[in-house]
Amino acid sequence: MDITTKLGLIKQVGEEILTEEELKTLLEIKEHPIAYDGFEPSGNIHIAQGIMRAVNVNKMLKAGIKFKMYVADWHGWANNKLGGDLKKIQACGDYLVEVWKTCGMDIDKVEFIRASDVVNSMEYWKKVMQVARNTTVKRITRCGQIMGREDSEVQQASQILYPCMQCADIFELKADITQLGMDQRKVNVLAREIGPKLNWWKPVVVSHHMLVGLEKPVSNKTSVERAIDLKMSKSKPGTAIFMTDSEEEIKRKINKAYCPEKTIDENPLMEYAKYIIFEKFDSIRIERSKKFGGDLELNSYNELVKVFEKGDLHPVDLKLAIANYINKLVEPVREHFKKDKKAKELLEKVKSFKITR
Repeated sequence: MDITTKLGLIKQVGEEILTEEELKTLLEIKEHPIAYDGFEPSGNIHIAQGIMRAVNVNKMLKAGIKFKMYVADWHGWANNKLGGDLKKIQACGDYLVEVWKTCGMDIDKVEFIRASDVVNSMEYWKKVMQVARNTTVKRITRCGQIMGREDSEVQQASQILYPCMQCADIFELKADITQLGMDQRKVNVLAREIGPKLNWWKPVVVSHHMLVGLEKPVSNKTSVERAIDLKMSKSKPGTAIFMTDSEEEIKRKINKAYCPEKTIDENPLMEYAKYIIFEKFDSIRIERSKKFGGDLELNSYNELVKVFEKGDLHPVDLKLAIANYINKLVEPVREHFKKDKKAKELLEKVKSFKITR
């Protein structure tokens, strides 16, 4: 595959790339650069972390990238997730991996790594210390965004340690590319500044889009901060679709979702169509009664945009279609957790945990 084609695939993943020119140079120098993404195991997993993540990882793999999925259990512990119970967090980590294995990710080509294993290395903690020594408490506090927290919410000393660890992770994992959400941008930029100072390297940042939740947008912020406020979150279960939701739950949540007529921007159902459904299906069929125009066959997201913007497709009909296709994608995961004994026990354990911010 030539460099232009590889770039094109990665640009489908990256809503922002720091920088495209550096990425091109990296692809010219290395045949298989290393990229990583990390997740705090902190409860049930939703479709943005499951299906959408699998779509993005598979594109990176197709572009020749060696991908590492990092289960950041110690980070969740530092951030007081699940009440700061490390064993519960680690169980959630096992659950994350189990979902990724059943939702379409090309796992044979992905390396799964847990922070619990990395922290045994003295070299890792040296890196954490080097990062800490080359930044300030004020700068680290501003990185609270990566933990889903405002600056003022960074209260525990462990939460100061978290960004230092995440920055060090990049270099410990030998990642040429950080392929995380836009909400992780601040620590990735810190890594780009610190890396050359410590004679390491400047990682390329490929930040993927963050899927919005199902509720009406209420944030008065702009840019990245607004996107973070509106993203799908497990802490708001009524506005997120989880990878083990029943068909009835999916239909109920989508039926209540924000979906204004003729509106594309910040419309969650249009986002799900763009970032998930048309990534998994070549075309979609929207069933309607003849008095409303009959069934619609759409072969691309752009076709969907045109008919919805014109008002030729009502939100009710769009909701029914989106619920149907999302359910088809969730069904294999849901069935796996019903039929596989170990997976079922793991899910029941995770569902019993009280979610904490």
